[in-house]
Amino acid sequence: MPRRRDRHDRGMRGPLAAPNPFTGRPVPIGRPSRVEYFNDCVTSAMADIADACPDALNGIVVGVEDVPHLQGGWTGDRVPLSAGVDASRGRKAQVVIYQRPLEHRSSSRSQLRRLVHRTIVEQLSTLTGRSIDELGGDDDWGEWE
Repeated sequence: MPRRRDRHDRGMRGPLAAPNPFTGRPVPIGRPSRVEYFNDCVTSAMADIADACPDALNGIVVGVEDVPHLQGGWTGDRVPLSAGVDASRGRKAQVVIYQRPLEHRSSSRSQLRRLVHRTIVEQLSTLTGRSIDELGGDDDWGEWE
């Protein structure tokens, strides 16, 4: 078997895995970045909520911000994890999720996924007046209280 060298320390060349035969896209190797994982958590939470209650997201925009931008002096002992803004003239209702406080509050990626889901469900429950169970809430939510 011929021996191959890496003469200039450039690492391996070429793809490490063949493309997915069904989609034709390259197979992802390694862990997703922090931002990619968080966006995936938000997307999957929205999909779960849409499955549980299809019309719960009508007229509501969900967005992600890195940290909360607080206008005035803030005197609380906790950083907000999210914000809900009621609909007004010419503007849809909004749920804003704050990425860094949620990441800081969770100790693992699986806990982050559950916390993002819980946070979105709680804000939607407040904005729409629907129950948490109707929106797809979990039974083990007492873990963070």
